[in-house]
Amino acid sequence: MTRTFPILIVLLAIVAVWYAAAIGMNAPWQNDVYRRGDITNVPATQFVLDTWNQEKPVLPTAHQVFGELWNSTALVAPNKPRSLLFHAWVTFSATALGFAMGSVLGILLAVLIVHNEAMNRSLMPWIVASQTIPILALAPLIVVIGFNIFTGTLGVPTDPARLISKAIISAYLSFFPVAVGMVKGLRSPEAIQLDLMHTYNASPGQTFWKLRWPASVPFLFASLKVGVAASLVGAIVGELPTGAVAGLGARLLAGSYYSQTVQIWAALVAASILAAVLVLAIGLVEKLVNKSMGARPA
Repeated sequence: MTRTFPILIVLLAIVAVWYAAAIGMNAPWQNDVYRRGDITNVPATQFVLDTWNQEKPVLPTAHQVFGELWNSTALVAPNKPRSLLFHAWVTFSATALGFAMGSVLGILLAVLIVHNEAMNRSLMPWIVASQTIPILALAPLIVVIGFNIFTGTLGVPTDPARLISKAIISAYLSFFPVAVGMVKGLRSPEAIQLDLMHTYNASPGQTFWKLRWPASVPFLFASLKVGVAASLVGAIVGELPTGAVAGLGARLLAGSYYSQTVQIWAALVAASILAAVLVLAIGLVEKLVNKSMGARPA
């Protein structure tokens, strides 16, 4: 109770600010509605309720957003395009594939950088420079060019080609935190520990698997939590420039076309819930790995 009480207080404060902001941001449109309908002397309570229940509000309220979430998840079959679960699954597929690709790439780059000075000097600046390119400018190029190569040159069917194209963007965003975190983790053993392995006549492989890799596990999972969130962002961004009809990004785009702010906010909340679930899943795997390695619970 002592831990949940402050969280509830902060949550209530956010909701209160949310509803207060909705009154201010939706008031001009509501006043315009009253003026066109020649409606006067509206009670303050009615005015507030009207600003909270507009069909296309500037800022939808919490009950409108979660009502849309309920209607588009519980009341619609999950395999229908109207279901948010359908769109979340499409985005999750690209996120999972891109996250796996980016994590493997990040770990391989970190191993090369730690064990080879030439790789350290040549690769690390390019890895850092790669993240300075705006993803909104790069995503259309990757998606369009990748989709054409996969479907034209390689003969990949349309749906897998679209999935792989979006996954590449997810991998592009997720490999960086994994690579940087693993470089720090693999270099975390102290010199005296490396000297001890040397006195045991341990091979480079033994030093890696018995010292560097276990020492890097905490850094790995911290990086994976950042990487999976970045991967989700990449998948959503990859859905925006292609006119995709499925995925949370497509849902956001459709909402912006028709000024459906409630639909946009519902998709944003769904993306946040998906990100939280993915981070919690990695945290669960981290606990299982730490337990298998004999680590003490935090």
